[in-house]
Order: sequence, then structure tokens, then C-alpha cells
Amino acid sequence: MLTHFAKKTTKTISPNILGSLKRNLRPLPPFDFKPAPYHGPSKEQVLKDRQAHVHPSILLYYEKPIMIVQGQMQYLFDEKGKRYLDGIAGIVTVSVGHSHPRVIEAAKKQLEKLAHTTTIYLHPNITEYCKLLASKLPKKLSHIYLVNSGSEANELATQMSRLYTGNYDMVALRNCYHGMGTAMGLTAHSTWKQPVPHGFGIKHALNPDLYQGAFREDDPKAVEKYLNHLKHLILTGTAGQVAGFIAEPIQGVGGAVVMPKGYLKNAYEIIRSHGGVCISDEVQTGFGRTGESYWGFQKDDPDLVPDIVTMAKGIGNGQPMGAVATTKEIAESMGGGIHFNTFGGNPVSCAIGQAVLEVIEEDGLQENCRVTGSYLIKELERLQKKHDIIGQVRGKGLMVGLELVKDRKTREPATVETKKVAELMKDNGVLIAKGGLFGNVLRIKPPMCFNKLDVDFLIDVLDYSLSKI
Repeated sequence: MLTHFAKKTTKTISPNILGSLKRNLRPLPPFDFKPAPYHGPSKEQVLKDRQAHVHPSILLYYEKPIMIVQGQMQYLFDEKGKRYLDGIAGIVTVSVGHSHPRVIEAAKKQLEKLAHTTTIYLHPNITEYCKLLASKLPKKLSHIYLVNSGSEANELATQMSRLYTGNYDMVALRNCYHGMGTAMGLTAHSTWKQPVPHGFGIKHALNPDLYQGAFREDDPKAVEKYLNHLKHLILTGTAGQVAGFIAEPIQGVGGAVVMPKGYLKNAYEIIRSHGGVCISDEVQTGFGRTGESYWGFQKDDPDLVPDIVTMAKGIGNGQPMGAVATTKEIAESMGGGIHFNTFGGNPVSCAIGQAVLEVIEEDGLQENCRVTGSYLIKELERLQKKHDIIGQVRGKGLMVGLELVKDRKTREPATVETKKVAELMKDNGVLIAKGGLFGNVLRIKPPMCFNKLDVDFLIDVLDYSLSKI
């Protein structure tokens, strides 16, 4: 059952509500919380200082940027106190809710005792946390290595795969995102790559996208054809033996592309027959977000078990955290040398991580993702009947994508229109992201405490925004 701020209401009418009434939109759901007054520099000054001192590659999201200074559960507030419904959760990073009191209390309690030591000393937090995290995974994935991000987790998983198998080539999917740094080589989006050497020993198979891919939903043998391409890639692009295969059960940055039923199970069999291990990137799909299962790899087959699972984002509810879970045998393959992470597994992060896992259970957030996510998808499908620009609604739980197209027959991406819709929604109180190779997918992946009243408001604003482009 949802607790804390997700249940509270108030009858106070805010400026947000008055503005919505003028546009004949339903108001933001009532929420019993008053943000603290902001006394910092103006948005204009912050923007000026950012342009002068922050690296230019760090992008701003909107044509008319907003400045967010506070958050509470599924809501964000700007410097003037305007409330926004957070439909993207800090890029799928806030799991249990902004500033969740249980998580804040855990962090504060540990900070008052000890902020940091490295793992060269014993500390109970890392062992207690790793034990609890392992209990959420299939039994054989018993060994955890803690890092600080998804990129680090995927880099380490790649290294483990190569050390354990003695093979070098890795296979990923086109349209995937597995991070930056050396993980940029795994990623298959030109948007997220730099023209520098990267991707040595990494091959990209066709991603099984049944809407925009090479083989589509009207072909009964589409999944089989994607699997045949994977086999052919290994036989022609590698030495015939591979180190590993990494895939997101639902491609996140790629626009919520769901792996079709049977693909991962058969892909794992192919990879293992060629000497490789299988990695499930759960950076976005993990911890109950997909609703029907705790991990994305379980969505179609509860008995499917990868050899390595990588995690980040929602694992820390905003705290920089990541993890790699694997078998004892694979973990031991790194025993030939020291591997050290200064901040991974620090006492504060572990205290926060444990609180997050406990809140997911106590607040019933996986079930909430299932129920609220099903309602969200149903409402989006209703809008699809009204707006021809909506080509496909897809996703699981509270990991949903809405692909916008100029023409439903040609499926030409509506890239410009998608950007306009996101801007209009922001202006009317809803923050979502866009994704997909062509930036034509609206990504709706809110904090997992999102409820049906929030869905109603989001749908109303989305309907209004679509009608204005």
C-alpha cells in the first residue's frame, strides 16, 4: 500500500490549478506539501553562470529551461514554487519518490556516524545490503560488486565476461544504451557517441523491434529472423566464440522497445552455445518498475536467469549507486588482480540502498507499478484512437513509451512534433522525456509512487498538447 505523501490531500488552490482551469484542464492532484521558500540566485543568473562555467556537452532539456529546486515524492518544484508532475523520475532514477522520508532518514542517520571509508575495512552496511539485494535475485546470482553508476556496472560486467570465458568479443543490440565512458562502445546510438576510438571487440545485432525494425509484427517469423541474424553475426563477425551478450529487457533510451516474447530466452541459448555469458542490464527495468516482475528479465519467463545482472539509477533513488550481481564462479575470475572502487559500497550508499529495497516492499511499489501502469497504458491507448500521430503505445508497468509518427502507414518518425509535445506538457505542469533513435518517442517513467490521479492529469495534459501541434 502506498504511504506518506502519496496519500495526502489538501483543498488549497494553487496558481498551478488556477492556470489549468483557464485552459479547461483538470488541476494537478491535491498534495499536502508546501515547498520551502527559495532564496538562491535567480534562474537567469544560474543559466548565465552555467553557460560560463559548466561543460557545454551537459545539455538542457527544454527550449525554455526550468529550474527545479525541490522535490517530494512524484512532484517537483521550481524556484517560484510552481509544482510539476514528474513523469520521468530524473531519467528513471527516482524509484520510491523524491525525498522519501525513510530514505532521507537512513542517509542522515549514517552521515552523522560515518560518511566514508573504503571497502578495505569491514563495515556492516555493505554486507547487510549485499545480502538483502542478493535475496531479491535468483539464488545463483549470489555475489555483488557495488559501483557508482550504470556505466561502471556495465564496464565491469564486460570485464568479468571476458575474464571468465577467455573470449573477447561482446554482442549487444542496436538501439541499446549501456552508458558512456568505455561503455560507450556497447551503446548503439550515434547521439551518445563521440568520434574517438571505442567499441573494440563489440558487435551489434539487430534489435528485435516489431514496430520499426527490419522484421515487424505482421511477420509471424519475425522473432525467429532476429535470432537467425544473431547467429549469423556470431559466425561472421567473431571468431565463433564470444565473451558475452548484453541486453536491456526493455530498451530505455531507445524508446521503451520491449523485447518480444521468447527472444531473450533463445538469445541466451545461442550465446551460451558459443561460449558466452548473458548479461541483463536492469538499470531502468529493475526493482519492480515493470510491475509484473521484480526484474525485467523475468517478464516473460520467471525461470529465465542471466549470468550477470547490472543495476543503477533506481537502486539508490537518486544517490549515485550501481551494482553487478553474478555467480560465485564468474566473480572469482577476477581473482588474478586487485579491482578497487573508491566510493562503491560506502556506508551512506549502502544505508540508502537498503532503505530503498525496504520501501519498495513496505509501500507495495511493484504492485502499484502493475496496477497504475496498466491503467496508464489503457488511457494512452484510448488517446491513440483520437490522435493519429500516436503510432504505438508500448511498455510494462511504469516504463512506457509513446511513439509519434507522421503517418501510421509509413511510420515516419515525428521528431519535431515530439519535441513540441514535450515542451507543451512542461508548460502545463508535466515533465516527461523523449527517446528513440530519432527522438520521436515520449518516455513516461515516473517515480514508482505515481497513482491513478496522476495518470488522469498526465493524460489530460498530453491530450491537450497533442491537440495543439
